[in-house]
Amino acid sequence: MSDFYQTGAVATFHRLGKMDLEKIESELTWYAQERPIALILPSLYSELQHSALQNIIRELQAVPYIREVTVTLGPASEAEFSHAKQFFSALPQKARIIWNDGPRIREIYRIIEEAELPTGEPGKGRSTWMAYGYILSRQKFHNIVLHDCDIITYSRDMLARLCYPVTSPNLDYDFCKGFYSRVTDRLHGRATRLLITPLVRSLQRIVGYHPLLVFFDSFRYPLAGEFSMDIDLAKVNRIPGDWGLEVGVLAEVYRNTSLRRVCQVDIAENYEHKHQPLSPYDVTKGLHKMGVDICKSVLRTLASEGIVFSEGFCRTLVATYVRTAQDMLKRYEDDAAVNGLFFDRHEESLAVETFTNCLRKASAVINEDPLGVPLISSWDRVIAAIPDILTRIKEAVEEDNE
Repeated sequence: MSDFYQTGAVATFHRLGKMDLEKIESELTWYAQERPIALILPSLYSELQHSALQNIIRELQAVPYIREVTVTLGPASEAEFSHAKQFFSALPQKARIIWNDGPRIREIYRIIEEAELPTGEPGKGRSTWMAYGYILSRQKFHNIVLHDCDIITYSRDMLARLCYPVTSPNLDYDFCKGFYSRVTDRLHGRATRLLITPLVRSLQRIVGYHPLLVFFDSFRYPLAGEFSMDIDLAKVNRIPGDWGLEVGVLAEVYRNTSLRRVCQVDIAENYEHKHQPLSPYDVTKGLHKMGVDICKSVLRTLASEGIVFSEGFCRTLVATYVRTAQDMLKRYEDDAAVNGLFFDRHEESLAVETFTNCLRKASAVINEDPLGVPLISSWDRVIAAIPDILTRIKEAVEEDNE
């Protein structure tokens, strides 16, 4: 059983005993009549072969309150797209597959780019953004919910808990972030434990009080990919096109809605999905690349808030981060010992060293170019530039799915 302690700037909803799934699903089914929910599943084609997604499909078959499912598919050939349509046809909900590599959707990207609006590089960020566009084109949804397709421990109560704070008119939050513990015989979640949290707390020590840093530090799992949000946020939020996606989404939420309308919810007693390799000696892969992108996203967001990252500031930040991360590493080692878990001190220390290198590289990039690659344009900006773009997206997706 979780604690019920509230920390930080956002409301935290815990798992307090066994959940009455039938009751909460009954309420969601009633609320969804007036507040329809669209589920987004960003999926790689390779995930169709894995047991995790097959279990997700089985669980979704029993969900009564989701009207439609939008699968936004990563790189895929025509034959793979056809197989994906067949695979997701097992869902009782209306399912639409966005073929991001298909000629119709590529034409949509071309039209937007011709208007000099950035659409980002191919990846989860851009695929998710296009799914927002399709759902906005339907003009019938109150909120959207998104989760990944590689969750090994998925059950439909995760989805119910994620949807409830935004769907319920009695709570009426604009944004809800999922959190969970990631534990097997050891602690996982290295990017959160050993990078983002010590980085944010190091910045707080140097900068002092800053509401954005308090906001970031309020989230128990800021890099979680699971969230629900009001459809109007999907219209105005910009999206990073790299591994800084989750941090960038939080930064946009911070800018575009009141903190009183933001919450986080414990969606699982334990959560397991695929683990990224650390790749300590290759900055183009795994957690090494992810770490650089995350650091750049955090630093650029703070730069936009008026914080100046001089060369001296960055050197101090690296030194403070190393000390903070090492202190936290000792806490995690002791936590693992109390719980009888395996703890590899060398691997954890290597992760801190790798993330230190990420911070150095990101700091150098920020000093050279504080703006960097533009975020993917918000849909309200795209619609202003190309008034019929949503109609084109809707037609493209429907024709692909015929």
